[in-house]
Amino acid sequence: MASESRPVFRLILGIWKVLTALMLVAINLVFLAIVIAIVIALLPEGRPDVPDRAALVVAPRGRLVEQLTGDPVDRAFNRLTGSQPSETLLKDVVDGIEAAIDDDRIEAMLLDLKWFGGGGLSKLQEVREAILGFKQAGKTVIAAADFYGQGRYYLAATADEIYVRRDGGVIIEGFGAYRRYYKEGLDRFGVDVNVFRVGEYKSYTEPYERDDMSPEAREANLDWLGDLWQAYLDDVASVRGMEIDELEQVVESLDQRAIAAEGDLARVALDAGLVNTIGSRDHVRDRMIELVGEDEDEHTFHQIGLADYLEALDEDRFGASARGDQVAVLVARGEVLPGNQPPGRIGGESLSGMIRQVRHDDDIKALVLRVDSPGGLAMAGETLRRELELLRGDGKPVVVSMSSVAASAAYHFASQSDEIWASPNTLTGSIGIFGMFPTFQRPLATYLGVHTDGVGTTPWAGAIRPDREISDRVRSIIQANVEFGYRQFVEDVARGRDMDPEEVEPVARGRVWTGQDALEHGLVDALGTLEDAVASAAKMAELGEDFEITYIEEELGFTDRLVIELLTVANRFFTPDAVSAASFPHSEWLQLLARQADVLAELLKPGGLYEYAFLEVD
Repeated sequence: MASESRPVFRLILGIWKVLTALMLVAINLVFLAIVIAIVIALLPEGRPDVPDRAALVVAPRGRLVEQLTGDPVDRAFNRLTGSQPSETLLKDVVDGIEAAIDDDRIEAMLLDLKWFGGGGLSKLQEVREAILGFKQAGKTVIAAADFYGQGRYYLAATADEIYVRRDGGVIIEGFGAYRRYYKEGLDRFGVDVNVFRVGEYKSYTEPYERDDMSPEAREANLDWLGDLWQAYLDDVASVRGMEIDELEQVVESLDQRAIAAEGDLARVALDAGLVNTIGSRDHVRDRMIELVGEDEDEHTFHQIGLADYLEALDEDRFGASARGDQVAVLVARGEVLPGNQPPGRIGGESLSGMIRQVRHDDDIKALVLRVDSPGGLAMAGETLRRELELLRGDGKPVVVSMSSVAASAAYHFASQSDEIWASPNTLTGSIGIFGMFPTFQRPLATYLGVHTDGVGTTPWAGAIRPDREISDRVRSIIQANVEFGYRQFVEDVARGRDMDPEEVEPVARGRVWTGQDALEHGLVDALGTLEDAVASAAKMAELGEDFEITYIEEELGFTDRLVIELLTVANRFFTPDAVSAASFPHSEWLQLLARQADVLAELLKPGGLYEYAFLEVD
């Protein structure tokens, strides 16, 4: 019987060996495919071709930013999964348009604004100037979108021709500053939000102290909002051939015009001179074919997208291969927070480390710090202030270039520079300080019957707990510390700006200023662009015209670079159908709310004093 079972056993064993061999072959094939993919990814690729006659398609997605959110590995992974924040780098847009000005192959531009989510007015103005330069070179600009909100229309207004769909329109809202106020609700639940602050204009904590905007905040907000609105009207009216009063009247009478047009907002925009043509995508395509010719294979116009165009130019736009004398540009975008933070947030330790890198690099002769931040943790800002002070002490000039926002803690460390450049519409200042800590002892007792009691060897033991009321003695210590921090802030600004503290105090007190007003009050030195700031830094360092610009970023190790290449390969074969966040109703408000929730989580930690302004960074 045993002898009869041996052939069956051998057959089963043979099949098992064959299956095992096949499995090993399959695993090896998968491994080989991965190796081949890596090799292909690491080999230099051919650059995209620019047609001899083409239109540059500029189609920004999401908001314009000075720095993309997340480190390169995170961004590559998030692109693969469709979870990358919808953002467009300002430098990419400006560089691409400016390069096309002198490129004879690029005869026209299509501004496809369908997925554009807007941006700070100073950023929009930089793109506007690049587009106007493109037009001055005799090249045609066409703008198209399904519907134009305020940011989209600002860029579209620069075009020679603006197309809108028949079910679209133009809505220009104006600028506003609205917040939710929680005092009554907090009182109902017995939550004590303990606030300590200096500066009557330092309004971040107002929603926890009252149920409406304070007169001081109302005054200050109307001031800077009015400046932004006037700049918007000036810029749009000038390119649309309208008087400012005429444009403002169009905006103010939208309801009457909509009723008269029976709700046809596209017709309202056309009749008001805000757009040139009501037409669909095929009408835009036909117009572009008229301008640059037809690509018969693709049944569309000859074109190249912005990303492909920048790749085709193959320029070292960030100075990775810079040699010799250099001016370094370091971008500081987002809230100022402790420790190491990824791009899109300013880390006290991570940004300080890059400033030290500049200090110890003999080829770098000056630093330009590009700031786009509403502030944050005072201690993290102090760390950065000290690093800039050390850099200047080593004889290297430091020039700050302000983007849309450079306020509170961001202004604190920015003031420790040799020179500050701002846009006329930068929001800056907000020299003030606050601390905030909620306690929940009353709702715990009322609704849950939970009480806290105990003993300590000093009045300070267990004095700051979320389940205990803060005593008057502890309050006096915290308030005294906040006032000390404010005096230190004012004195640092005075020293950095070569002013007396008595000169700083009237323009401090937590008040926000536009760049134009800040110039008049001595808080900045000049109005201009990043390029102006770089030129000034080079002049301070006595570099003449013979220098290079290099952007400083965290260096990636071999593993990170390999992972990025693999994810890039994967992205070529799989791109999720992700809908842009900018397309959702109220998306900008929801994104701002999410960012502010993250910041609030930091603010509620005990022991932190903050120099922060409630201003949207982008």
